[in-house]
Amino acid sequence: MSDDKKIIIDEDWKSQVAAERETLAKEADAPESSEPQGPVGEMPPASFEMLLTTFATEAMMAMGQFPNPVTQEITYSPEHARYAIDMLKMLEEKTKGNLNEGEETMLTDLLHQLRMLFVSAQSAPPTPPEK
Repeated sequence: MSDDKKIIIDEDWKSQVAAERETLAKEADAPESSEPQGPVGEMPPASFEMLLTTFATEAMMAMGQFPNPVTQEITYSPEHARYAIDMLKMLEEKTKGNLNEGEETMLTDLLHQLRMLFVSAQSAPPTPPEK
């Protein structure tokens, strides 16, 4: 019996390591981009609530309540805000009698809050921050 130990090297493993090194080298040489390259997380499931939230967010952004996530600028566009609110009103009219109690309450409350915010923004438009 021999005390010599044999080392077995898997050729596939060696090629995999070489490929990983090559990929890492390419990534290191690539210029960094400030733009996200893919989705940050999973998308939420499609729902009526998510649709309402999308229009509400659009209206609030157009009323200067928070910056645009792409440009990081606060904008004030009453026409755009009114359009988003009108879309929610149209949804309310078209879905009357077809919503559960929670959905109906959410839509009614959301429309009320957005309308109040719209009136408030009309009397005192937001001022953009100084640069």
